[in-house]
Formats: sequence, C-alpha cells, structure tokens
Amino acid sequence: MKKLRISELPDTTKGHFLGAWLPGANLTTGGLAFAKPGERSHTNDGPDGRDYHVHTDCEAFVILQGTGTMQINGEHHPVTVGDIIIVEPGEDHHLNSNANDPVVTLWLHGGDHRHKNQQPS
Repeated sequence: MKKLRISELPDTTKGHFLGAWLPGANLTTGGLAFAKPGERSHTNDGPDGRDYHVHTDCEAFVILQGTGTMQINGEHHPVTVGDIIIVEPGEDHHLNSNANDPVVTLWLHGGDHRHKNQQPS
C-alpha cells in the first residue's frame, strides 16, 4: 500500500492524474462510491464467501469526503479527505467507513487500454 495526499500530485497535462503511482497510460475502470455509515467494503467477496478481496493490478482510492480506515492485509490505516491510497496487486483490502462521518470515494484502475466506452467505434 502507498498513501499520499492530493496536494502531493504533480501538475500534469498528459496521461492521467495518478500516472506516477497507478501503472498504465490510461484510467481503465472506476467509479464513485458512497459508503453507508459504518460500512465495510468487499465483505465476503472471496471464493466460497471467504472474507478477502484482491486484484492482480493496482487500485487507487481517492477519499473525497468523510473518514474511515483502509484495511490492508488485516492492518487498519486511517483515511480522511484528500488521501489517496494505492492498493498493490495481491493486497487484501477493505475500506471501513466511519459511522458518524461516512466516506465518499473515487476508485480507479489503470492500464494500457482505454475504458470500453472510449474505444473507437
């Protein structure tokens, strides 16, 4: 896991805004997530309902609002507005939203191809 702040991002006009931390020339998938108060993401996502969630690529989480913890391989790391968490391949990860100040996150994956909506017709 890597943790940085939005204020640490370099000024760039080429590629994507996380180019130094999220491999690939493009943002390939992502979304905006509004967690419920106290919610834990990816619970019981593993095979046979086991409680782990991993990827073969990096994933970025940008904390846009609220507070919580990013659980990486069982260890909790506090997160707040302006934090960017880069989850490395193979790291079990869960975002735990604060019960009183739930998180809103932008989650992203990078790669060499573009998102399916950006492919030429």
